[in-house]
Amino acid sequence: MSGKHDFNYFQAKPVHQPIMKFAHYFFLFVLLGHCTTAPKAVATTSLSPPNVIIILTDDQGWADVGFNGGTDIPTPHLDRLAEEGVIFTNGYVSHPYCSPSRAGLLTGRYQARFGHDCNMPYNTVNDESVGTPLSEIMLSEALKEQGYRTSAIGKWHVGDHPALHPPAQGFDHWFGFPGGGMNYWGIPKGPLRTIVRNGVPVPPAELTYLTDDFTDEAIDVITAKDEKPFFIYLAYNAPHAPDHATAQYLEQTKHIEYSGRSIYGAMVNAVDAGVGRIDSTLIANGIKDNTMVFFLSDNGGRGQWADNRPGRGFKGMLFEGGIKVPFFLNWPAAISGNQRYEHMITSLDIYPTVVEAAGADAGAMKQLDGKDLIPFISGRNEAPPHYQLFWRSVGGYEYAVRKGDYKLYKNASKEKTLLFNLKDDPGERQDIAAIKPEMVAQLEQAYLTWDEDNLEPGWLDPHIENCIRDQKQWEKERKKAMPPPERPSGK
Repeated sequence: MSGKHDFNYFQAKPVHQPIMKFAHYFFLFVLLGHCTTAPKAVATTSLSPPNVIIILTDDQGWADVGFNGGTDIPTPHLDRLAEEGVIFTNGYVSHPYCSPSRAGLLTGRYQARFGHDCNMPYNTVNDESVGTPLSEIMLSEALKEQGYRTSAIGKWHVGDHPALHPPAQGFDHWFGFPGGGMNYWGIPKGPLRTIVRNGVPVPPAELTYLTDDFTDEAIDVITAKDEKPFFIYLAYNAPHAPDHATAQYLEQTKHIEYSGRSIYGAMVNAVDAGVGRIDSTLIANGIKDNTMVFFLSDNGGRGQWADNRPGRGFKGMLFEGGIKVPFFLNWPAAISGNQRYEHMITSLDIYPTVVEAAGADAGAMKQLDGKDLIPFISGRNEAPPHYQLFWRSVGGYEYAVRKGDYKLYKNASKEKTLLFNLKDDPGERQDIAAIKPEMVAQLEQAYLTWDEDNLEPGWLDPHIENCIRDQKQWEKERKKAMPPPERPSGK
């Protein structure tokens, strides 16, 4: 495996450029075409590089927050922060399940560009070739070039081998676990399910409930005596299974009569409480205004207990329920609140948005697939950030393309290529492929052209087998629900 780059991809801008850029971005334009409100004028001529916090949840459904219309799980802190900023109503991730989605977010690139469109098998902890390669330049590295202190907290899951852990990927500080899932009490089980702080295992007696522990660690990073701006990648493992919650959070969801949904909701409520504590810490330290807070889930909600409505499907699928996620940005010093941005955006946009705000030139980083969102949500650029987006699982076993209102989905388990008009049919109920063959052909060609720049998967996961198994189970259960055959006559 190639080592980290030994030269600087990031040309820092002269100081006057980011100042002029922010002043230009946030001048009051007439009306913001695809937001519910126009942005207010913000005095930004003295704006310094912001602190940055990316809060990532695990397998959370689109409607499992109040700001997307959820009503049963209390998320008051997330709802308030979302309303203070901009809610992305068509916010997508770049992959329908955990590890590849995280790889895309952290690199700002479609993960298929470097062959990471499968989860890592659990038997590759000793294989340095399985995971996001060191040759990829993570957001943490870009921000270190701009003078940031960087911290990864929570679930990692983009490289099991120690050589691929956060300290090798631009993070000064790491508190969390390497693998894809872990119990919430911090009880260790092998190298992938052990909580470590900067490479040293943390005794379970020092842990309480991982969601709270990760929040505590983030607060410690925020309040550390350091003049550098901070970047915190806070990857909660909630509400991923196993379903564990404390009495404090279960109390908040005791009104939910389905026990599984009640426990799942308590796990989401624990994240909400943690985000509220983080926000209070920012306020108490006088740094909330110039702290960028992104919130999103790593993929659509899990198949059990999550609520992905109005989207169809769930985690692992390329229906809307598998790739459309709760998503907002809060940055009071630079963007006004009460905005709902309707154009489609992607988690790949976080990287260029952050590095531009930090003073680097994202446009010079030719490897990036995302866009700096600030010109779009401020009204400076009224065009959509993206005219089309792409998804690929297991080297093209399944793929999807969204272009404008149309979405093509090659669904392998159903052995069909589906076409939907999301404007008329947001629930993806009406397959119109047969009556729009020209659109099918156009989107298939767009996918093939995009896929030319991708690599074959560096390794495989059980996704194909899981899709086939789930489809057979779906068919079996529906058949069992049908009326019994007619009884013989005379009986």
